[in-house]
Amino acid sequence: MEKQKRFETQAIHSGYDSLKFQGSLVPPLYQTSTFTFPTAEEGELRFAGESDGYIYSRLGNPTVRVLEEKIAVLEQAEAALAFGSGMAAVSATLFYLTRSGDHILCSEGIYGCTFGLLQLLKEKHHISHDLIVFDNEDTIRKSIRDNTACIYIETPINPTMKLVDLEMVVKVAKEKKIPVIVDNTFCSPYLQQPIKLGCDYVIHSATKYISGHGDVIAGVVAGKKENLEEISKTTLKDIGGVISPMDAWLLIRGLKTLAVRLDRHCENAEKIAPLLKAHPQVTQVYFPGDEEFPQYELAKRQMKKPGGMISFELKGTKEDAQAFLDRCRLIKIAVSLGDAETLIQHPATMTHAVVPQKDRERMGITDTLLRLSVGLEAWEDIWDDLKHALDQNIKFT
Repeated sequence: MEKQKRFETQAIHSGYDSLKFQGSLVPPLYQTSTFTFPTAEEGELRFAGESDGYIYSRLGNPTVRVLEEKIAVLEQAEAALAFGSGMAAVSATLFYLTRSGDHILCSEGIYGCTFGLLQLLKEKHHISHDLIVFDNEDTIRKSIRDNTACIYIETPINPTMKLVDLEMVVKVAKEKKIPVIVDNTFCSPYLQQPIKLGCDYVIHSATKYISGHGDVIAGVVAGKKENLEEISKTTLKDIGGVISPMDAWLLIRGLKTLAVRLDRHCENAEKIAPLLKAHPQVTQVYFPGDEEFPQYELAKRQMKKPGGMISFELKGTKEDAQAFLDRCRLIKIAVSLGDAETLIQHPATMTHAVVPQKDRERMGITDTLLRLSVGLEAWEDIWDDLKHALDQNIKFT
C-alpha cells in the first residue's frame, strides 16, 4: 500500500494526472463556455446524467474539476465544489440546507456579508438565526431549536480572532443530527481541517490564502459527495454562482505554494504580535499564538499554527484609528487577507459596516479595533511601518 503523501506534496500533485492531459505538467486551461457532443445520443446521455462528459461550463469544466479534487484531498473531504466567490459558496450551502421556517445557529462573530445574507434570509424567506457564543455544551443545547437546520461557525472569528471548539460543537450537533458548517478562510486547509474533527461542510473564500496573490475572487465548499452533488445540481447550477476556468486555473497555481506562504505568514505574525502588544498605543492584541490569548491551548490543539491574522485595539477614538491607518505607507489599507502584501483595515466601517452598531459591539468590534493581515515582506519592514504610524499616534491621544 502506497504511503499517503504529506500536505505540501498533495497541494502540488493531487487531483491531476499529467498523462491524461497530453503530458502537460501544468493543468490545461479549458477556457470554453460549452462542449460539443459527438452524437445527439451522447448529448442526451450527458443531460440525463448517464454519461460523465462535460456539457457547459456552468455545469462543470475540466480545469475547475482539477481544483475541486485538490481541495477535497487537502480538506480530507469526499468532494468539493468551486464557486465564483466565497459568498456564493456560503449562499449555495445555506440555501441547500434550509427552507422557509427553519433556523440557523451561528457563532456570535461572523463576516459582515454573511451577516447580511442571514438578514436577507430572515426578511425574504422567514429563516431565522441566532448568534451565540459557543463556550460550552449546555449553551449550544439550549440554543438549538426544533427547527434548527444547521450550525454555522467561523473559527477564528473575523475579526475578533475568537475560536470555537469544533469537537465540542460536533459532539452536540451529532446528538441532534444537525450539520455543522465551518468557514475555514482564516486558516486554509493547511492550518485547520474541520472535517477531520467531525464537521460536515467546510467553506473558504478562496480569494484569500488559497489564491494568495490578490488576483482572484472565488469560493469553495468541501463535504460529503452525495451532498455536494445535490448542491451542484441545484443551487450552484440554478443560481449560477460559478467560477470561471481562468480563476480556477489561478487557484490551482496558488495551491502549489500554500504551505510555503502560510509558513511565512505565520512566522511574520509571530514576530509582529508581541511587538504590537508591547507598544504603549496598543491596548489589546488578539492573536491565537499569544500565550496569554484566552484560547491559546485550543489554538494549539485545533490549528497547526496560529495563522497570519492579528487584530488589535488602539488607544483613542475612531478618528485616531483612521489617522493611524492613513500614516501607514508600506502596509496598504484594504479589505481581504492572505495576500503577499500586508493589509490593514477598520472592521467597524469596512468589512462589518453592514452590521448594526449594537450587534458589532456585542461581537467585540469596537471603533478602535483594527485587523492586520500579515504579508510576506520582511517582518522588520512591516514592523517599521507599524511603529512609525503608532509612534505618531501618541501626538493625537
